[in-house]
Amino acid sequence: MTLNMVIEHLSLVVAALVFAIAAGVPLGVVCYFYPKVRRPVLGVVDFIQTTPALALLGIIMVFLGAGKPTVIVGLALYSLLPIVRNTCLGLDQVPAYLIEAGKGMGMTRTYRLLHVEIPLAAPIIFTGIRIAAVNAIGTAVFAAFVGGGGLGSVLNTGIRQMDMEAILGGTAVLMVMALALDLLMGLAEKYLNSRTSQRSKTAHMTARVTGGVALLAALALCVVAFLPANTQGLVLYQGQFSEVQLVNSMIKQLVEDRHGLPVTIKDEMTQVNNFNAMVGDNHSCDLMYTWDGTLLTTILGLDTTDIPEGQTLYDFVNQKMGEEYNARMLGKIGVNNTYAVGVTQQVMDTYAPETVSDLIPIAGQLRFGAEHDFFTEAGSMKYGPFVEYYGLEFQKAIPVDIMMKYNAVEQGDFDVMIVYATDGLNIRANLTVLEDDQKFFPDYYGAILVREDVFERFADQAPGLEDTLCLLNGLFTDEMMSQLTYLVDVEGQSVDTVARDFLVQAGLL
Repeated sequence: MTLNMVIEHLSLVVAALVFAIAAGVPLGVVCYFYPKVRRPVLGVVDFIQTTPALALLGIIMVFLGAGKPTVIVGLALYSLLPIVRNTCLGLDQVPAYLIEAGKGMGMTRTYRLLHVEIPLAAPIIFTGIRIAAVNAIGTAVFAAFVGGGGLGSVLNTGIRQMDMEAILGGTAVLMVMALALDLLMGLAEKYLNSRTSQRSKTAHMTARVTGGVALLAALALCVVAFLPANTQGLVLYQGQFSEVQLVNSMIKQLVEDRHGLPVTIKDEMTQVNNFNAMVGDNHSCDLMYTWDGTLLTTILGLDTTDIPEGQTLYDFVNQKMGEEYNARMLGKIGVNNTYAVGVTQQVMDTYAPETVSDLIPIAGQLRFGAEHDFFTEAGSMKYGPFVEYYGLEFQKAIPVDIMMKYNAVEQGDFDVMIVYATDGLNIRANLTVLEDDQKFFPDYYGAILVREDVFERFADQAPGLEDTLCLLNGLFTDEMMSQLTYLVDVEGQSVDTVARDFLVQAGLL
């Protein structure tokens, strides 16, 4: 966690609040002026508030692409409800005799709104803005899923690695930000609630200076939020898991060492969002590290049953990438990060299974756990088809967040768990990976996926770029990648250091 990440997080919140205020206050005024539209307007903002954050960001990303604009718009939409409601409520509570007095003095409706009603409703309106600001600080952690930056990646990594220092540190920073912002806005709200006659000249001057400083700080943070990212040379997005981060770092170090071409690794993003950001005319990255099985099921929405007879999963997916997205995989780097079944040491000591089939007679005594996605019905590599294929009847089947599942199995919540073959956390959790003896799970070979136009665009700056990227092909084994991710996830070594040491040992740097 760095100061830049903290500033970036705060800038997202402030920029979103500016847009939310600009839209929310006028909407509240409309609801006040026209009671007939109040119900539908409040219904819409209520609906937005109840939409899951990731779903909302995913929808916005379709139109705005990956990055900070998507996050800012999402946060602004989430902040509308308290601002619209409090604006309408505050205006409703302006005493009727003051409105009548204004009419009697010949004030127009607009003049009365700006000089009588809004000033009197300001404390309540400001309370709505205060609530929205505090909520936005916590909600902004979802920025990490769409390449928006901020502190979300710190918390995600900390939860996955059970790094309490990172979790508590990230949480503490968010709490301090929320408390500080709430305190400052609380003082402003107190000032607004005080009577003008009670304010001394010193207090009035202090309020003006403080307000001016706060305004300048907000403008500066808005500028930071919309500053274009430095995206020189080859552009990638960071991944959520150590395997992706290690390969990205190796790509960066190899390309910069051999060609002097800058490689920019932008903010963390999920595989789906990364793919969407890479394809199309308005792409914001050039390549990504992924797996052929992920492309088949998650991106293409297909299944192994859709693969023509005689064609491998890798070749089929590569063909589809070329035909539909003008992209291609450069070859297998050697890892097969497929689904695997891991069992705890207690299960090994009690039953000593070696294959998944060995679980059949004992499954009734075992608790099974996996991420939520494994329990869906999208595709054949899921829980239902898996237990039916092997004839397994577990005592319990428990879904858990993918970032929390290793924590859960280490705390004794599961006996059997779906894992990824190359995950170093298997070692930390002391899980034994069983042989998929009936070959239920398909291959998930790791590969670098690139846009077809990449090598042409960088032909002058980096001749032989494709050959450089292909140096990683066949370089790894599952066991080797497990050890590398273990160094990052468990021993806490930096991704760049582990990647560099490996490349040096392999003779590539």
